[in-house]
Amino acid sequence: MTRVAVIGAGYFGQFHYDAWSRMEGCELVALCTRSGAGAEETAQKYGVEACYTAPETMLAAAKPDLVDITSPPETHLEMIRVIAPEVPWIICQKPFCRDREEALEAIALAERHGARVVIHENFRFQPWYRAIKTLLASGTVGDPYQVTFRLRPGDGQGPEAYLARQPYFQKMPRFLVHETAIHWVDTFRFLMGEVTSVSADLVRLNPVIAGEDAGIVQFAFAGGARGLFDGNRLADHAAENRRLTMGEMEIEGPGGTIRLSGDGVITRRRHGE
Repeated sequence: MTRVAVIGAGYFGQFHYDAWSRMEGCELVALCTRSGAGAEETAQKYGVEACYTAPETMLAAAKPDLVDITSPPETHLEMIRVIAPEVPWIICQKPFCRDREEALEAIALAERHGARVVIHENFRFQPWYRAIKTLLASGTVGDPYQVTFRLRPGDGQGPEAYLARQPYFQKMPRFLVHETAIHWVDTFRFLMGEVTSVSADLVRLNPVIAGEDAGIVQFAFAGGARGLFDGNRLADHAAENRRLTMGEMEIEGPGGTIRLSGDGVITRRRHGE
């Protein structure tokens, strides 16, 4: 039985607690949140054994085999400093740390103590992307020319943008790419291979937030294909649940086009049809 401790009890952390509570071979032994907000409610809901407000105390008392960090990026390096000497397995929510320098330091710390850090980047495992990967591997459209994703969640308008779920979004100095587009950077790599070059044109449309919330990012891949991420968090797309896919994707090649709709439906059109 793997003893799991989770740091953070915010909006997205609830999905982690739910998953761990349903996973065979895992036991939720501890929850840690410095503010204490939501801790008891979350613990009762998901059967967590104990709550703590200091990670050092949690590690000493609960002795977890794995720690899952779901707290915001500005806490990641600090948490890894505390956890890496004590626990061999660490899962850390994206975005990983605040910047590249912190991320490199966190990795060095983990290596120094023999701990393995896994970044929780999960979009590539969603069923529609796994199905598209299978279609690409079958050669159904040939060697792809381009992948395009249009992010249109429609949740970024007005002074109340993001406050209901993740209010810290409003204060992130780098928002669109650092928090959101990295999902598709990883998904593009999964579908198309490694990125060899990237360029971006980013803007801030909603004046109440600190960072950029729209922009276009271009990619070149090692196999010669190109990628386009067209993101706008203020605009929306046609779907019953716009958060299901967060937008729409097309992959084009000599054999035709694969399209992912906002409802998670995959269609294939052969060239000339």
